[in-house]
Amino acid sequence: MKLKTFIWLTIFSLAMGFLESSVVVYLREIMYPAGFDFPLAFPAAKIAVTEIIREAATIIMLAGVGVMAGRNFTERFAAFIYSFAVWDLFYYLFLKAILGWPPSLLTWDILFLIPVSWTSPVICPVIVSLTMILLALIVFWFNKTTVVILQMKEWLILIAGSVIIILSFIWDFSMFVLSRYSFSTLLLPGGGDILTLCGAVYIPHSFNWILFGVGEAVILSAILVLYFRLSKGK
Repeated sequence: MKLKTFIWLTIFSLAMGFLESSVVVYLREIMYPAGFDFPLAFPAAKIAVTEIIREAATIIMLAGVGVMAGRNFTERFAAFIYSFAVWDLFYYLFLKAILGWPPSLLTWDILFLIPVSWTSPVICPVIVSLTMILLALIVFWFNKTTVVILQMKEWLILIAGSVIIILSFIWDFSMFVLSRYSFSTLLLPGGGDILTLCGAVYIPHSFNWILFGVGEAVILSAILVLYFRLSKGK
């Protein structure tokens, strides 16, 4: 990737981070005038649908700029995760600058709502973002002199680590729901309404640090495997 392209990719990601934080500022002013806290205040249906579509549009935009910035599939993937990570990091930095939130890196945040609530201390998505940047920079660096192609085993390890981390994000809410309803009940018609009702009273209790740590270790092992393979020129 050319330096000019990398700089503009970074600038775009910073701007997206501010755009995301500004939307959250507006939403919190409307829905949490006393300050954001759990349980969540669920908006009207049209606002909820708009928010879901907005989040999907954000991912599409980040993926789109990654496709335009990269010269091959692996570099495009690297550009996407780099842009995503920079966007996410500066989203929190801008929220801190504008709202003074989060008060600490251990403050709980809601990450996603689909298919269930993803929650974790802020430090967790920050760690994930830094890991994504590390992987992307390795790809960018070696792609200057060779065409970097991730091998199947590297993809599988990355995917496995990602799945484990996602499980750590949905673990607490899932345990909260399953302590009140059986899994079979959630599969019946109206199961989505149950999840919504649970989300309206859910307050994060404990984060599964072990699961998160295992996921991070798995991803870092994939990054090390890739780095040493590329360093040897294989």
